[in-house]
Amino acid sequence: MQLEQINSLYSLLKTPKLFGRYITNSHIEKCLNELPKSLISVVGYSVEERPIYSLKFGNGPIKVLLWSQMHGNESTTTKALFDCFNLFDTGNDIPKDILEACTLVVIPILNPDGAERYTRLNANDIDLNRDAQDLSQPESHVLRSVYEDFKPNYCFNLHGQRTIYGVESSGVSATLSFLSPAQDEERSLTPNRKVAMSIISQLHNMLQSELPNGIARYDDGFNLNCVGDTFQNFDVPTVLYEAGHYPNDYNREDVRRLMFIAIIKGLLVISNDVNSFGFEDYLKIPENSKSFYDIIIRDAKISEDNNQLTDVAIQYNEVLKASKIEFVPTVEEISMLDEFYGHKEINAKGGLVRNAENLELKVTSENDFVLINNKKIALKP
Repeated sequence: MQLEQINSLYSLLKTPKLFGRYITNSHIEKCLNELPKSLISVVGYSVEERPIYSLKFGNGPIKVLLWSQMHGNESTTTKALFDCFNLFDTGNDIPKDILEACTLVVIPILNPDGAERYTRLNANDIDLNRDAQDLSQPESHVLRSVYEDFKPNYCFNLHGQRTIYGVESSGVSATLSFLSPAQDEERSLTPNRKVAMSIISQLHNMLQSELPNGIARYDDGFNLNCVGDTFQNFDVPTVLYEAGHYPNDYNREDVRRLMFIAIIKGLLVISNDVNSFGFEDYLKIPENSKSFYDIIIRDAKISEDNNQLTDVAIQYNEVLKASKIEFVPTVEEISMLDEFYGHKEINAKGGLVRNAENLELKVTSENDFVLINNKKIALKP
């Protein structure tokens, strides 16, 4: 697949009914209404009795299970999936190759209660991605039942990650991250794990022209309570996708396109001879690091009584208000932050930095703007 080809198609495929960070059942139901009913099933219900939808595409022998919004506030991959659905509905050779080789079962929102609240957890305050062994929640049972009934040959576990992640110490944001999860404490390079690594290597190679330094490898510490680790432990190649931050893209619309490309490329790799690709390049992908804040104010004077300069880290708290996500700038850290980067950096040049009320900044305080030498500086994206 040529990157130029898929990019040229994308503007025609993007689902206009889905935008921004807040994506719930009510949003995707408008899109589901435009699809053939034969594709759609209700495979179970959440704690609060919201339906959990599944879609089935293709009729090929290779079975791929994909799920998104296991964490309710990680919606970028859900948007990308519906863009993929639009591609599947075209006569293009790309979806034809995939759907002749594969049968796809897709759960676009596994955690509809968390999506409604815009929280990571479900309505019982349980992280579904730590419930793979206990299966204490109805949503966990739904995913496991679909897995056992479908018996997939591959799994795509679709997530989103916070803006704090960078690519090692490069100062570049981790816009996309991938992982072939470990399946044992030793993090052994098992045959199925190598297959997942091969898929990721192909994704990484393809996306270099779009993100030459912006792709990272997620930490592979083993935790059998995580769904990806469990499915990998079942000897099914499993790929974790993480949608991260792209410059000035807090609605994650640019990342949505990149994730769309990555999902389609992953399916194309599976549709062909995945074993013909090596896994070694996966190990060369740099790791994720917690190295970013949304804003860093450098060389700031915090107190009128102390001339010592410091840095101020601002992080956006994502707050659901009136069915929209507001980004609330909050002071996260006041210290020297030489080993960290800001998605936006402001140099105070030794000036006095105060809050909107012209008072001293405090950690955890919320500030839509600051005063630097009495000049008003907006902090919202």
